[in-house]
Amino acid sequence: MMRSVPITASHLPPHGAARILATGDDITSADAAMIMLHGRGATAEGILDLAQYFKTERIAYLAPQAAGSVWYPYSFLTPEKHNEPGLSSALQAVSDIVDHVVHSGIPEEKIMIMGFSQGACLALEWGARTARNLSAVFGLSGGLIGESVNRLKYPGRFKNTFVFLGCSDIDAHIPKERVIESARVFESMGARVFTKLYPNMAHTVSQDEIDVISNHLQSLAGPS
Repeated sequence: MMRSVPITASHLPPHGAARILATGDDITSADAAMIMLHGRGATAEGILDLAQYFKTERIAYLAPQAAGSVWYPYSFLTPEKHNEPGLSSALQAVSDIVDHVVHSGIPEEKIMIMGFSQGACLALEWGARTARNLSAVFGLSGGLIGESVNRLKYPGRFKNTFVFLGCSDIDAHIPKERVIESARVFESMGARVFTKLYPNMAHTVSQDEIDVISNHLQSLAGPS
């Protein structure tokens, strides 16, 4: 059952007052938490539906709803200035939720971020910019944001964060070259990186990607 979660937010528009939905265990009793970021034109409810396939207990799942169902207006390959103020607001919204989870009693090393498509780009960009000591960042059909990858934006170092990038090798929205380059950035920052390009896959979430996430979740909280 999905429920709303009130959090203290920065209120940076347009996403600062985003509605946060949750499912799974309550954040005050869960062993770990996953923040799930939906794609362009999608919903928090839709991305939370994936939680039923992970078959793991004692996990709290939280998902914010982007204003107008769009985190930023243009392609993630567009110069960043054209995607403002949406991009900065979306990045801050992710930080607000992570801080809320930590203040609720779950440490950073038990927090994961997962996104699909535009949400994957946001998850990966937030992860690389902040380099916080999360358990994992799962980018499903996404890459780092910008006309080009500027490694100077990512000076941080990870301790033991697992980063997974999964994508079709022919995705019309996500060039495989950007996926590979993004993986190299995370590797240079010390993350444990696993990249998988799926031959001829549609722009979707595959069972193999669900299995990768499920295996990681079970390492934190155990199977149901």
